Amino acid sequence: MALNAAWEELFGGTAPPGQPATMTLAGVPAPDSGGGGGNANLKADVGPWHEAGNTAGELRTSTATSLTDLDTANDGVGGGTTGFDSSGALTEILGTWKARLTAVRDECGRLEGALKSTGRDFGERETATRDKIAAGAPAPARKEG
Repeated sequence: MALNAAWEELFGGTAPPGQPATMTLAGVPAPDSGGGGGNANLKADVGPWHEAGNTAGELRTSTATSLTDLDTANDGVGGGTTGFDSSGALTEILGTWKARLTAVRDECGRLEGALKSTGRDFGERETATRDKIAAGAPAPARKEG
């Protein structure tokens, strides 16, 4: 069975009549399919990755502060509310919120490093590629059409 026939059998009706079946990446049509496509001059920049890492770091710091504030706000609550049903509920809520905030704080700390590292890696690759092109390395072949 030819590839187009197999593709048509699996995903029938996706191509216009008389046209071969095509595949797209993440729903984006291929550049030569008449449906947009992407930019062949893809460039990765360290800036957005570093900024996202900074944002994660700021969120980590504010979450850590919130954890401290939560503990401070709940000091002595148990002593003043002994015997009330709300005392047990407040203690339970405190534990679940501390667990949630701790998870957010820790994940933001992990993301801060990962995002900045990714940006640095992209930036290094972009610089290396630019240096190769400047040194006269052969340019990648372009599809004629």
